[in-house]
Amino acid sequence: QVQLVESGGGLVQPGGSLRLSCAASGFTLDHYAINWFRQAPGKEREGVSCISDGDTYTYYADSVKGRFTISRDNAKNTVYLQMTSLKPEDTAVYYCAAAPVCSDREYDYWGQGTQVTVSS
Repeated sequence: QVQLVESGGGLVQPGGSLRLSCAASGFTLDHYAINWFRQAPGKEREGVSCISDGDTYTYYADSVKGRFTISRDNAKNTVYLQMTSLKPEDTAVYYCAAAPVCSDREYDYWGQGTQVTVSS
């Protein structure tokens, strides 16, 4: 079965850290650019980060730059989003999506999402 599965979300206090995982099954992630998106209640979906196939290019939204790090482990067929210095405004459902390149706006695969809640 071809799918992306996110994990690692949860409840964390402001200033805390979480590492999200995006694991692929049924296809090889290293052939794709992997995007992380987030969507908070009542807000539009926001592109958070992207890593290109070959890991030569990474993108971060201004809102997370310096706090989030995207990385890939091809042996585990998984992409990670390390999130530090978390803020309440980072609260959202986080999704990963696969596309040929980071600039694409059509995605071949989507995960089901993982909830991140930043609250004291």
